[in-house]
Amino acid sequence: MKNLIMTIICFCVTESSFGQLKTINYKDGDQELTGLLNSDAGAGAPGVLILPAWMGIDDEATQAAAQLSKSGYMTFVADIYGEGNKPTNAAEAGKQAGKYKNDFQAYQRRIRLALEELVLAGASPGRLAVMGYCFGGTGALEAARGDLEVQGVISIHGNLGKGSRPDGPLNTKILVLHGAADPHVSNEEIANFRTEVESAHADWQMIYYADAKHAFTNPESPDFQPLAAQRSWKHLLVFLEEILK
Repeated sequence: MKNLIMTIICFCVTESSFGQLKTINYKDGDQELTGLLNSDAGAGAPGVLILPAWMGIDDEATQAAAQLSKSGYMTFVADIYGEGNKPTNAAEAGKQAGKYKNDFQAYQRRIRLALEELVLAGASPGRLAVMGYCFGGTGALEAARGDLEVQGVISIHGNLGKGSRPDGPLNTKILVLHGAADPHVSNEEIANFRTEVESAHADWQMIYYADAKHAFTNPESPDFQPLAAQRSWKHLLVFLEEILK
């Protein structure tokens, strides 16, 4: 049943059809990091950096990387936590994710290092985007707030808040794909996000999906909603086509 659902939303991948994800080792100071690269699109292709949800690199992130490669993008799944820090349960994930939500500069640095690896692998440095799921969606917004050199960011059921930091410039295009019934994102958080992007005169879009809860794109989540997942994937592809090709 799970494989059938994943086929419906175009996330079912095989090694023969999409090639292998290559392990890339890199560092943040003394911390070893291990990301996953799909370079099937070839040197000079536009690049998409994928930030995983709070459990670290998972099937959803790697399947998105493989699927996007079929659409002509070089993809890299970032390792935010580093070797030895991958959570094994929700409590550990909350602790790890909380560390980077509280230390946004460390999060932005890990994202920047992963972008550098994507460019080193051959992605076009002038055609880059960052996308992320849940905790990774928060990271995609941090890429915009950190003024990283990307053409756009996509937050998929991510938290929208940035704490007590003042609003700043937002120079890249922003797409937020949001479950209308997400209990983890308050109306206040949404209102504050709108104030942030509107004050910056940012180029932004926010698409709501009816009755969709938090992890509506993830087949392994009880919140999975196939129709919202399918629609959000199409919206993501349209946005990437606009900003990168």
